[in-house]
Amino acid sequence: MIQRRHILRLAGVGAAGIAIPSIAPAQSFPSRTIRYICPWPAGGSTDVVMRAIAESAGKALGVSVIVDNKPGAGGMLGANELVNARPDGYTLAQLPHGVFRIPHMQKVQFDTLKDFTWIACLTGYTFGLVVPANSPIKNIKDLVDFAKANPDKFTYGHTGIGTSPHLAVEEFAQRAGIKLTNVPFKGNADNMQAVLGGHIMGASDATGWGPHVDAGTLRLLATYGSKRTKRWSQVPTLDELGYQTVSDSPFGVCGPKGMDPAVTARLHDAFKKTLDDPAVLGVFDKYDQSVIYMNTDTYSRFARDTFAAEKATIERLGMAGK
Repeated sequence: MIQRRHILRLAGVGAAGIAIPSIAPAQSFPSRTIRYICPWPAGGSTDVVMRAIAESAGKALGVSVIVDNKPGAGGMLGANELVNARPDGYTLAQLPHGVFRIPHMQKVQFDTLKDFTWIACLTGYTFGLVVPANSPIKNIKDLVDFAKANPDKFTYGHTGIGTSPHLAVEEFAQRAGIKLTNVPFKGNADNMQAVLGGHIMGASDATGWGPHVDAGTLRLLATYGSKRTKRWSQVPTLDELGYQTVSDSPFGVCGPKGMDPAVTARLHDAFKKTLDDPAVLGVFDKYDQSVIYMNTDTYSRFARDTFAAEKATIERLGMAGK
């Protein structure tokens, strides 16, 4: 009997020894710097927002969270890096709305529904269409009239083929019965330089144009939300103008597939806490971004639903890949 008890006790120790390695990483996480990939250029609105979130999340986690800019390919480079990253919680990224629609348009390096962990959604964009303040186009009606008289002559910049600033204008143009010429850029900063420099006639983008609108150098024709913005309440939405176009592209923080649920929960809680940080909320206000919070389960469901909805949109616009 004594021998049997001794054997069982040793077996218990052995079992505990086997279990500890799987628990230990979660218990010790995080123990070093976390990389948070921003798939847009430094200096743009997304970069500024993500840096505020990263600094706040780092305080909650007790380690540095650094923003690593990987611009280009319509915001897909962060997704490409996550596919090849270890699922240890030390490589994270913003996954823009393009991950739901670009795979329906062309071949990509990832499977949107299988390759990522949707940790938490935090906010979303205000998008709008701007023209230089000295443009003869004063409102959306002027733009539609000009484009009908001059097909393909109106040039507008955006942040990449298949991104929300591109697709929203293409949807509006289809519903308005007009043809515009789109010009892709790597991100907000490049797009703003081009429209301010007179190289393009307008720009569709997130609120990096805000300071220029407030300064009177750019004119905001319309925003793309379901309702008018708090900051530019005099400017109509494309939806209220009758063009049935709504876009806000919620985003937050994502990781590779196969993450330890305990690590995912730790990250979720830390990033959720940033939504109570006055510094983060102040940056949201600066770019007229609202809190759009989703936990891991809700964000994952949103990803599945949005992937299906975007497939229908891409097919309706005639932009589906062969």
